[in-house]
Amino acid sequence: MTSENNHILIIGGGTAGWLSAAILAKSLNSKTKDGVKITLVESPDIPILGVGEGTWPNLRSTLRKIGVSETDFIRECDATFKQGAEFVNWTTTSSEKKQASYYHPLSTVSHSSYDFNLAPYWLMQDKDTRKTYDRAVASQARLCDAGKAPKQIVMAEYSAAQEYAYHLNANKFADFLKRHCINNLGVNFVSANVTNVILDDDEFISLVETDHKEEQTIAADFFIDCSGARGLIIKQTYHIDWQDISDVIFNDTALAVQVPYKSNQQAINTHTIATAQTAGWIWDIGLQERRGVGHVYSSKYIDESQAKQQLIDYIGDDYSADLTIRKIKLNHGYHKKFWHKNSVAIGMSAGFVEPLEASAIYLFDAAANMIAAQFPRKRSQMLYVEEKFNQHFTMRMERTVEFIKLHYCVSQRRDSQYWIDNCDSKSIPKHLAARLDFWKTQPPTKYDFDNAWEPFNLDSYLYVLYGMNFNTDIAYNASSYPDVAKAQEMFNRIDGASSMLIEKLPEQRQLIEQVLQYGFNKV
Repeated sequence: MTSENNHILIIGGGTAGWLSAAILAKSLNSKTKDGVKITLVESPDIPILGVGEGTWPNLRSTLRKIGVSETDFIRECDATFKQGAEFVNWTTTSSEKKQASYYHPLSTVSHSSYDFNLAPYWLMQDKDTRKTYDRAVASQARLCDAGKAPKQIVMAEYSAAQEYAYHLNANKFADFLKRHCINNLGVNFVSANVTNVILDDDEFISLVETDHKEEQTIAADFFIDCSGARGLIIKQTYHIDWQDISDVIFNDTALAVQVPYKSNQQAINTHTIATAQTAGWIWDIGLQERRGVGHVYSSKYIDESQAKQQLIDYIGDDYSADLTIRKIKLNHGYHKKFWHKNSVAIGMSAGFVEPLEASAIYLFDAAANMIAAQFPRKRSQMLYVEEKFNQHFTMRMERTVEFIKLHYCVSQRRDSQYWIDNCDSKSIPKHLAARLDFWKTQPPTKYDFDNAWEPFNLDSYLYVLYGMNFNTDIAYNASSYPDVAKAQEMFNRIDGASSMLIEKLPEQRQLIEQVLQYGFNKV
């Protein structure tokens, strides 16, 4: 290894590898003479395990940044628009008449709670007559109810009437990124298995050995481990300790199935649906020609046959015996370091927290962007960036675990030991427990979030807390909230904007068909 970092080698493809390659190649000017060279080596023998089909809005800005046409992306990745997630039966078990649900939408219409927090004014309203929190403070929940898309076909690529992300076919997305990286961003691709990682006297990686006939060794200056659960560098080479979180996040298995639509006119949901079960939950994601449905559960509380039957019961008449149900073991946790020496782990090799809030692709994106922004071109700068990266992503993982746990530990469900144990104080991280105790007497504010890069912000916590009927008693403190008239004006404005948007915006399937036929205008 030289004293300069001019060549990055990414080990492993999939979404994590190719998204990282695209971000780094674009950010570090790989196509220019003075840019950083990017090489990706991907095994031809190991199938890609698509990690989730849901994304966050940051992917929109990343796709635009790396020069991807939104029309091409939607057409080639079976993508649809996502405006949030609906959580069904998380508060209590369902009755025969009605399912209880709430939304965690991606945006509010006209305000951020960091500027003006509507939560205390909503709490002061009559419980019997007020709208649910999600519908009171944002239009997006109502748009999801109506099946409306977040934009019109006449809007340019990546522009919108409402914030949005995507649902996508993860395997097609990885292939799409691969072609874009090779054809447009100057990424060098090697199809081979890495057979050995060679360290120098300072335990920095100097090269890797492969089974490729012509490129049996590949030397580089910096290495990114996107090899999934195998962790060829972080686990097998450096043996970095693992932070197990199974005492907090109980689910350890998923059953996944692809369910075709019975008709090409069937409505496509504009949000993810997460329906709670006795020992886990079922995801339901609508793509262009099928739904991705899966049951995430804890094998400690329910066996595979019971979990499979719950999944089949959920699918109902759309289930047929010829559908293939795939079993996936989930190893929840993360390494106690992500960046070590001249290497960093991104994706499943770094860690994994269950897909409840679709954080996986977001974390890939965030890691690659931070590396790009602070990439040390000299070896002498490496230690500083390593320390900052590890601090940053340890915080991100801790806060992700806490936010996922929030969905379970404030539930009123007590119909199974699974829910009883999830609400037991012994399974709640201390930082989250302290927050919850404080929020019993006043709602969260921006001052509860002291890091600008927390993956889940104030609004996200408010949606989940008050969607789950968390009890914040502000009766004695009501005088601290004097802007009742302003709040009511904002509630009224949201009502008006919601009605207008529902009238003007197309349904999800209608917009997707227009994109497939006409495409969006280029930016």
